[in-house]
Amino acid sequence: MKIEANSPDDYISKLPEDRQAAVKKLRDTIKDNLPTGFKETLGYGMLAFVVPLSTYPDGYHCDPKLALPFINIASQKNFVALYHSGIYADKTIHNWFVNEYPKHSKYKLDMGKSCIRFKRMNDIPYELIAELAQKFTVSQWIETYEKAIKK
Repeated sequence: MKIEANSPDDYISKLPEDRQAAVKKLRDTIKDNLPTGFKETLGYGMLAFVVPLSTYPDGYHCDPKLALPFINIASQKNFVALYHSGIYADKTIHNWFVNEYPKHSKYKLDMGKSCIRFKRMNDIPYELIAELAQKFTVSQWIETYEKAIKK
């Protein structure tokens, strides 16, 4: 479900009413816990937290004109998705998250390679997402990205 928006606030305002509060809280949780240097924007029709081109001029390998993505939030048809590139690129972070999730949610983890799907808006583990957002500094993410993804 692609949402045409001009800003993160505009994106949230265009969500179905039952999702707005959860997505806003997810966004705020990430903003409040990401280390300094990441920038909030829109990317690929989603809320995006990226390494700006001013910090990493090489950009994203798929399109070097784009800032290096790190975390995205999207409202999909049947769920809210949190895309975390570090979970995909770093097995240690992936394993940590998978092991921690059951301590924060009574429901089974619904996850792809970098996508965590939340089907119940009242059961998003915000404290765990806060911890996850703190796991990489900008320089650590660039280093991990260059080792694991950029070939």
